[in-house]
Amino acid sequence: MERIYDKLTGESVYYKKHESGLNIYIMPRAGYNSSYAIFGTKYGSVDSEFIVPGEAEATKVPDGIAHYLEHKMFDQPDGSNVFDRFSKFGGEANAFTSFNMTAYLFSATRHFYENLETLLDYVQSPYFTKESVEKEQGIIGQEIRMYDDNAPWRLFFNFLGLLYNNNPVKLDIAGTVESIAEIDEKLLYKCYNTFYNLSNMTLFVTGDLNVEKTLRIIERNIKNNEPFTEEIKRIYPEEPKQVAGKYKEQRISVATPMFMMGWKDNDVGYSGKPLLKKSIEMEILVEMLFGKSSKLYNELYDEGLINQNFSFEYSPQIDYGYTAIDGESKNPEAVYEKITKYVDGLRESGLCEDDFKRIKKIIWGDFIRSYNDIEGYAHSFLSMSFLDISYFDYFDEYKKITFEDVKKRFLQQFDNEYCVLSVIKPE
Repeated sequence: MERIYDKLTGESVYYKKHESGLNIYIMPRAGYNSSYAIFGTKYGSVDSEFIVPGEAEATKVPDGIAHYLEHKMFDQPDGSNVFDRFSKFGGEANAFTSFNMTAYLFSATRHFYENLETLLDYVQSPYFTKESVEKEQGIIGQEIRMYDDNAPWRLFFNFLGLLYNNNPVKLDIAGTVESIAEIDEKLLYKCYNTFYNLSNMTLFVTGDLNVEKTLRIIERNIKNNEPFTEEIKRIYPEEPKQVAGKYKEQRISVATPMFMMGWKDNDVGYSGKPLLKKSIEMEILVEMLFGKSSKLYNELYDEGLINQNFSFEYSPQIDYGYTAIDGESKNPEAVYEKITKYVDGLRESGLCEDDFKRIKKIIWGDFIRSYNDIEGYAHSFLSMSFLDISYFDYFDEYKKITFEDVKKRFLQQFDNEYCVLSVIKPE
């Protein structure tokens, strides 16, 4: 295996591109009492139209099929329960589907290698029947209806619906009751055979483990040795620069009004180190603008417009991105007005360089501390790898960032023409 060494932290990751196309990363962490593995595919809810390598025609599948497929992967041909197999060896397993990836994972304090074999086995063993697929429609349909009344969920997707006209990120990850009714076992197998080809997948393993033994077990349990020789072509609709709407309000049973506001990122279409650098610039920027040490945060808090449930983030992807601020407020519209006015003022007066220097140091400290959370590290490593970003490139890009870079990024990202407000109010 190739050893990737980070001289700043002293950490090493061992990497191998298997002949099946699978990207294998093993990160030994001596002294940790828990080990962790995450097996992911670059396939999420936005990937509903694509061209399979070797085919000429595009395939369009129902919304929600990636999430549906994740659910069905736990069915076994012999009728056994995958979770029982993990429990037998003391493993705690889970899975998730996001907009851009699907992942299967487990953590264990003992019998790590047996749990790893279980993970590799069931993710490579699809089993879909007409009867089981139809049965799942009722289960997932109930889940979808449950989220119809989930205030944070509706707040978020109303927000995305305001930002995006056509990009499928605006659509619920689970799809709709109508869309999942169109899913059958043939479509599931087609999506599985396309996106679960090992050349589209990555396995990341970390903990107090032996690298050579771990690699032997992984290679012994790889079933598919026919990688695609070309990329899966993903087809996304063209997205205009302008937002789809500026304001949406929904009434749900909540105690306090909730808000989510943010800006659409139109500087998209690239991956790798340029995307990593932009992400770090935005990480510094949002902390400068909205962090607890900022003038804005303290004014909002002192005026009683926000409470402790106030958060912000920048979400970077290849084909879309956005900055989001969310929280609770007795007057969401006043929060929106104050924040947008604050941003307009900074576009005139400029940012503070001392704030930049201070926050940049804080961001670096947060990054170093992230190495101690092996589960969070594994998730970040995997999601970054699907963006063609190496976790170990962080410092090289971080040290390049200047105050001028952040000022330019601020003017590019924080244009209130592309700012929207989603609100949930009590019924």
